[in-house]
Parts: sequence; C-alpha cells; structure tokens
Amino acid sequence: MFDCHIHMVLDGVNWRESIARHKAAPQEALIRKTLAQYQALGYTYLRDGGDRWGVGAKARSLAGEYGITYRTPLSPLCAQGHYGGFIGEKYENLSQYAAMVTQKRAKGADFIKIMISGLMDFDRFGVLTEDGLPPETIRELIHIAHEEGFAVMAHAN
Repeated sequence: MFDCHIHMVLDGVNWRESIARHKAAPQEALIRKTLAQYQALGYTYLRDGGDRWGVGAKARSLAGEYGITYRTPLSPLCAQGHYGGFIGEKYENLSQYAAMVTQKRAKGADFIKIMISGLMDFDRFGVLTEDGLPPETIRELIHIAHEEGFAVMAHAN
C-alpha cells in the first residue's frame, strides 16, 4: 500500500504540454491510463495538488474503479502576483480567499491547498524564485480554512 501526492494534470515531463492536453476538458483516457499505472504499482491512496481545469476532480470520480481513494482540493489557491497562478485560482485579499474557501466546501473539495512560496532556483543553491508569504498571513489562511472544517496542504519551499 502506498500513499502519494500528485498533480494528475502534470506528467512530470513537460508541464506546459501536460496542461495543454487538458485545457479544453479533462482527458478521461489519459486520466484512466495514469490511474491504471498507479494501480499496477500498488497505490491505494492518492492526494492530488489540484488544478483549475477539473482534471483532479475527474480523476477522483474515476479512481474507485481502480481501487484507489483519491482526494483533491479541486484547485490550489494562490495570492495574486505570487507563484501558483499557472495552476491555481488567484485571490487578491483575505476576504476573497475566505469566499473561495466557502465555495470549495460547496463544490466538494476534500481539503484546501495554499501556495505559500515560490520555487527553488535550480541555478542558485538555497535561493527561491520569490519570497514566501509572511508567517502571519499563512497563519490566517490556515485559520480561515480550519474554520470551514478543512485540513490544509501547502506548497512550500
């Protein structure tokens, strides 16, 4: 039995091409192929990082056929002007974030994913592509999600 964090929309090879394949609509055949690969490897639980095209949601609807429990935030939430906009939904302030968390509840999200830092700069050791969110902001994002009954996953470097 294995547990894994993934992004069903991404293939680990070329993120732009991966997303392009699903932009018009989640590609069920590709999702089924990926789920079958995880099943063959013995995975029984997948925790998806989310995407704004509905790929993770579609995978969740199919995963039971492969003996896999699948959880998704539907899409990650990221602060306007910070890392994550390519895959997530952007919020401008905490009140907009709170409204989005409430919407996630109504849409059936399993948890909330927040983007709190940029990426590692692979050309410069120990350097991030952008500073992370301030700790007090991170605490408030988590508090808002917890108030709605959600666990929180964070993208953090």
